[in-house]
Amino acid sequence: MNKAPKKLYLLTGFLGAGKTTFLKNVMDNLGDKKIGIIMNEFGKTGVDGTLVEKEGITLTEINRGSIFCSCLKISFVQAMVEMAAQELDYIFVESSGLADPSNIDEILDAVRRLAGEDAYDYRGAICIVDGRNFLEQIEDLETIKRQALYSNFVVINKVDLVDSSTVAAIKEKIMEINPYVKIEESSFGNVNYRFLEEDLVKEKWVETQDTTNTTENKPRTFTLRYDGAVEKSKFTSFLDAVSPHAFRIKGFSKLDDGWNQVDVVNKKIDYKEFDSSAPDSSVVFISRIGVGIIKEIADNWENIVGTEMKLR
Repeated sequence: MNKAPKKLYLLTGFLGAGKTTFLKNVMDNLGDKKIGIIMNEFGKTGVDGTLVEKEGITLTEINRGSIFCSCLKISFVQAMVEMAAQELDYIFVESSGLADPSNIDEILDAVRRLAGEDAYDYRGAICIVDGRNFLEQIEDLETIKRQALYSNFVVINKVDLVDSSTVAAIKEKIMEINPYVKIEESSFGNVNYRFLEEDLVKEKWVETQDTTNTTENKPRTFTLRYDGAVEKSKFTSFLDAVSPHAFRIKGFSKLDDGWNQVDVVNKKIDYKEFDSSAPDSSVVFISRIGVGIIKEIADNWENIVGTEMKLR
């Protein structure tokens, strides 16, 4: 008897938009369904995979680049083929926040040739938009436009942090880029999960093209590790000093009030309590200024925090 094709969703959205929070909510909604996740991050050290790990989830992490770039495209296809052989109901691919999915059709064609035409039922690309930062970001970054252009469902997240006129302006901008896309507002990554029963790809209107993700323009990422605990006030001052030079800073830090999940986007620092038995703290920096961020991290850590750390 033939196996039913696995329902496949691609999840895009810029750094800090709330993709992982959205994915965790979807997983909770799917209850006892068997779920596979392919998690893509630019850094050598994966952070988001730690947040979605739980019993019954099949997780594959592909780090150090974009799955749409030639540098990792083969690894992505291979991961998809391997998951096709497993007993799963849904597979979600969470791409890096800097990923350009313009060549998704090309990649899916390769997967179908290797895993079979009926291995996957591609249900569409879901783009999570940061309601707080989208209008500013899209003026500077082609990647964000590409993510909206190649989406079938846009979720405007963090609407609780902006006014109605901002939400209206975001919708207008998205429709200008992609006039056929379904749009829904969200806070904390919550949506109406009826979209899981809809045919999101029925209004496909743009053809595949080459991704803008290349080995040459891949952003530099660095991981800071330290032992013990540091003062939260000093750590916050350190992040304030370095954040203008980073697209995003995220990870897990042991501070004087315990373990924290740290997330920094556009100079806004968020802390969440986090249960951890990790031997050391690990924080990833995605640089705006290439290797120049090494000096910013090292100098500010020494001047503000003053303890020993390692940067790789």
